[in-house]
Amino acid sequence: MLPTQKKMFKVLTAVDKKQGGIFWMRVGTAFMNKDNASINVYLDAMPKKMELTLFELDENDRKRDEDGSSLELSNGARGGFRSTPAQPGDQVPF
Repeated sequence: MLPTQKKMFKVLTAVDKKQGGIFWMRVGTAFMNKDNASINVYLDAMPKKMELTLFELDENDRKRDEDGSSLELSNGARGGFRSTPAQPGDQVPF
């Protein structure tokens, strides 16, 4: 990581699967503040259980974020999704 870049995190929540097991869903991004003692968390969704887990972004995560592909955690688990941002005039799905 370049020294001028802020430390970045992916914010995930564990979602229980109906068949058992856990699905890790990305619900936001977090950034380390200049004081290196606090973190700002920006959520795109509110997890049902209100439990968050932060994983530091690595170069592979940054590439995936740029091309919009799904997450792959360091332990090999996959989860989350990327969608295109809403555009003015888009229909609300509910």
